[in-house]
Amino acid sequence: MTDTITTTDAQPLAARRASWVPHLLIITLVWTAWALLMWHGDRWQLFTEYWFMSATMALGSFIAGATSEGGGAVAFPIMTLGFGMEPHVARDFSLMIQSVGMVAAALVIVFLRITVEWRAVLYAGLGGVLGVVLGLERIAPLLGASHTKVFFVSFWLGFGAALYWINRDRDREVCTRITAFGPGSAALLFAIGIAGGIVSGLTGSGLDIVTFAVLVLVFSLNEKVATPTSVILMATNTVIGFAWQETISGGVAADAWNYWWVCVPVVVVGAPFGARFIRNRSRHFVAGFLYFSIAAQYVWALVVIPQSPLLLLFNTLVAASATLFFWMLARYGNRRASQLQTGAPVPEAR
Repeated sequence: MTDTITTTDAQPLAARRASWVPHLLIITLVWTAWALLMWHGDRWQLFTEYWFMSATMALGSFIAGATSEGGGAVAFPIMTLGFGMEPHVARDFSLMIQSVGMVAAALVIVFLRITVEWRAVLYAGLGGVLGVVLGLERIAPLLGASHTKVFFVSFWLGFGAALYWINRDRDREVCTRITAFGPGSAALLFAIGIAGGIVSGLTGSGLDIVTFAVLVLVFSLNEKVATPTSVILMATNTVIGFAWQETISGGVAADAWNYWWVCVPVVVVGAPFGARFIRNRSRHFVAGFLYFSIAAQYVWALVVIPQSPLLLLFNTLVAASATLFFWMLARYGNRRASQLQTGAPVPEAR
């Protein structure tokens, strides 16, 4: 297995300048359509009241394009923990805004021919369709506001712990394409897609990080390949989630539309720029960025959310379950990698 990925370092200056054309074209098209709709609906005054969301998503969209965390992974905790908004509003907004930012980042990834594991996009994406609908319709109504907030940060804490554990060996072998891909691999990605889609239905973001975890922990995929793969996955998942919520499930929250209008011109710049920024960074840089953001969100939640004994118990159970889940994935991944190195049959996930 190898950690070699083509970068733009050796490209001629003219070629690097040309690579900006798709990004600039996307910005121009989106800004033009957005400006016409803003003018037609006389919505410019929204910036006076909701400017803070534009500032929030300037950072959130960059992180969305640069890591496996979608813009919703930034918007959801800031909106619910920092601004005290209801989780369903933050979720709806996350799905809506990522339908712009993540799609823009995905298009830039495709245009720049950044390495992507397309089989993961296919199978996890199909599972994600089912999962996000289940999350929106069946699971989200069962959780209260505080439990939803705690679930978000506690679940990702478990992922961060597992990623740190497997990256203790900084020289571990990674690959740029899933090795020995078979029916078992496709089934695992489909099942994980369902699980990640359910989380997306709860918080507006989830399929990207869950699939990223499987690609890195189970299939030893380079984080620099897993990241753009997860961006494209989340782009498709949010479009489906947004469309379902708006057309079939009673419509998105009214406030979410107001936030969306003031953030569209920001995310269409930030998310693709994040995808470009991370292109030539090391996989250890990507992992370190994730550690910091996950830990900061968790500590922030403990400080901001009033903790009752039952909520603390829920927090502990989710964090412990998530850590065990991701640890089991990492353990299976190590066993799979050992089998590949010795030439023995690859074990099926169970």
